[in-house]
Amino acid sequence: MKTIVNKYKKDAFRFLDWMLHMIGYALILICMSVLFPKSFYINSDLFGIFGLIVAIIIYIINQTIKPIIVLFTLPITGLTLGIFYPFINLLMLYLVSFILGDNFIIHGLWIPLLISILISLMNFLLEGLILKPLLERGK
Repeated sequence: MKTIVNKYKKDAFRFLDWMLHMIGYALILICMSVLFPKSFYINSDLFGIFGLIVAIIIYIINQTIKPIIVLFTLPITGLTLGIFYPFINLLMLYLVSFILGDNFIIHGLWIPLLISILISLMNFLLEGLILKPLLERGK
């Protein structure tokens, strides 16, 4: 009986961990939408639910499609010493923009590339400074 309870606790903790990451990532995306409204637009209706939807779709794409694209572009990324990798992140954002249509729009190349770099940096900081210590304390 105790092992079943522990299993459910672990599953609940993993879901909480995932949900905190999605909410944090959605907040980062909404912040980028506010900072760069002409190049990066997320529909703000329904109290930012589209930010969360974008975060979940990006998570799914990062788990399924992105590893294949990274594998195929590994020679280019190696030749450019990693400089090509942000373009892969930008491609993932354009894919999400294609999926969501008018609810998530990206315009241009250079500003969205800067935005994809900022999103990666902010996600790294969110993970290291906020989520990891918070989740470690909760264990």
